[in-house]
Amino acid sequence: MRISCAHMFHTCLCRDRAMQATKRKESSRKAANLSLDSALLEEARALGINISRSAEAGIAEAVKQHKRARWLRENASALASSNEYVEANGLPLSRYRQF
Repeated sequence: MRISCAHMFHTCLCRDRAMQATKRKESSRKAANLSLDSALLEEARALGINISRSAEAGIAEAVKQHKRARWLRENASALASSNEYVEANGLPLSRYRQF
């Protein structure tokens, strides 16, 4: 049960952060210099891919994955404790579940 709550909390947190990221995209942009593989860059240009937006999307995904991994590391003991409790005692209120 706790893991489910933790998962729901994490899901809501990610959704809220995604909404904030959308607001950030609309608000401010800053120029940055990047070193990219020249062949990949030429291919992307030939395909009409927006380089800045694609780089931003990739960086945003990397940030998201890093934050997720950090959250899991920081909460590993709580998740392990919850799992141990469920293994030892079963799910709380499981007798009321209808599935």
